[in-house]
Formats: sequence, structure tokens, C-alpha cells
Amino acid sequence: MITLYTLPAAFNLRNPSPFCLKVEMALTYLDLDLEFDVVTEANPGKAPKGKMPWIVDGDIIPDSELILDYLDKKTNGGLFSHLTEQEKAVGTAFTRLAEDHLYWIMVAARWLDDDWFKVVKKDFFSFMPAPIGFLVSRLARKQVRKTYQLHGLGRHTMQEQAEFARKDLQAIAAHTSTHPYITGERLTAYDFAVASIVAGLIDNKPATWLSAIAEETPALRDYAERIQSEMNVYCRDLTTAVA
Repeated sequence: MITLYTLPAAFNLRNPSPFCLKVEMALTYLDLDLEFDVVTEANPGKAPKGKMPWIVDGDIIPDSELILDYLDKKTNGGLFSHLTEQEKAVGTAFTRLAEDHLYWIMVAARWLDDDWFKVVKKDFFSFMPAPIGFLVSRLARKQVRKTYQLHGLGRHTMQEQAEFARKDLQAIAAHTSTHPYITGERLTAYDFAVASIVAGLIDNKPATWLSAIAEETPALRDYAERIQSEMNVYCRDLTTAVA
């Protein structure tokens, strides 16, 4: 039995971490004898590398990319062996765009916007006693700000950041408008990575300034909805979703 450790629900999302959702989709996609259960953990500091997710399958495997590599080997290539080198190249490029660039703008839209950070404090830190939760949330936000600065995105104006995000989102939309999936004509693990981030930034509530940019292009929601529907694994909390 594989155990997936993921964040609890927040921001109107059943799974607020796109990396956790990516792994859940991959485990569902494999659909072999890979029974798995999901355990929520509110404190990422307990993770082997201090970030979510991780799985336990006898051994402990942290980091979503390493987890997918592990699952691929465990299933004799169930995720990647059937793909061409071209498909892997395109998939890797879009995954890097989504996870190493667009993701950090999504984090900034949640954590570094003063109004939206109130939602982060409520959903991520309210389980702590008030004085501790206040201090921990401030320290966590300070670390996010530092990381965003070191990444380089935090050195730009809000207008410049918004334009970077718009280019990322338009690239995904343009590609998935002419191809049903990231690699072309078939669903792959790369869709789990990209669709998880698009779904998260669109469906987090209340909307962030990044959500508004994403909604400029309906093809983005269409793509994210298609992947979630095919996997029957959703980012948002369907029990509270408004039709």
C-alpha cells in the first residue's frame, strides 16, 4: 500500500498543492495494483525535504518529480517508457514552465498580496494557538518573499510579473487549443503537472490577481477541466463548488 502525504484542503481547494495533485493523478492513472491512500499533513516541515508531497512505499520518496520517476520504475515504465523523445522534450519544457516559473507567481499572488495573505493565515495557520500561528505565518511569509526574490521574479514590478504570467498562460492555452494534451494526442503525466497548476490558480477562492489573468483565456479552464474530468481527480472541493 502506497501512502501519499499531502496538504489538507484550503482556499476552496480539496488539494491546494499542485505537486500533491500531480502525484495523486499519476497514482490514479497507473490503475494497476497500486492501491494507495492519502494522508493529510498541515505542516510541510515534517516532510523529508521540508516540502510536499512525499510517499511511503516501504521507502520514503520525497518530491513530486522523484515520486513520478519512482512510480515509473515500479510499474516498468508505466508513466514514461511509451513516450517518444519528442513527447518527453515537449512535456519537460511545459512542466518546467509551469512548475519552475508560473507556480512561483501563483505562490506570490497568494502569499505576498496583503489582502490574500489573510486567507493564507486563516486556512494554513488557524489550527495553531493564536500567538504561535501569528508568528509562524509571519516567518513563513518572510521565507516566501526571500525565495521569490532569490528566484528573480520578486525583483520585478507587479506589472512585469503579471506580464510574465500572461505569457506563460498564453503559451499553455495556445498549445492546448491546438492539441488536446501537452504532448499532442495522448494523455501523459506531463498533463498532470501542468493542469494541476492551472486548476489551482483558477479555482482558488477568493480569486487572486493571477486568477483574473487566467480567466482572460477560456481555453485554460477548458484544458484543466478536461484533464481533471478524465482522471476524476479534481483540485477544487466539489462538495462546496458552485455550479
